Amino acid sequence: MLEKGDKAPEFEGIDQNGKVIKSEEYKGKKYVLFFYPKASTPGCTAEACDLRDNEEALKAKGYKIIGVSADSVKRQKNFATKYDLNYPLIADEDKKIIEAFGVWGRKKFMGREFDGILRTTFLVDENGIIEEVINKVKTKEHAKQILELN
Repeated sequence: MLEKGDKAPEFEGIDQNGKVIKSEEYKGKKYVLFFYPKASTPGCTAEACDLRDNEEALKAKGYKIIGVSADSVKRQKNFATKYDLNYPLIADEDKKIIEAFGVWGRKKFMGREFDGILRTTFLVDENGIIEEVINKVKTKEHAKQILELN
């Protein structure tokens, strides 16, 4: 997994609206790149809605928000529509972005072990350098976690 001080990998993906989202569009801008396991599940919904509800506070700190999961464009669209999420949700079905950021790995859930997306958030500065990595995400208070770091 990438760490604070590392250069964020270049990425490109399709969001819920079929728009191509490229990291180069964010050069000179700060962004929150959050990886979540599955759209419309309870934890992911809590996290995405908390970021939505605190988007203005994050914008005030200069951050744009981008979500990434391995869900399809259709599933991302349904998620965004149902919860009024107005930031890009990249459908990384081939896991290129997920693997580039090192957030695919072994997980435990309800006594089972399996491979999946490790819920992780990267704060990236204007120069494409990772300012912070949050890998103990509090889904219901995620924006607060981010805002307290700055």
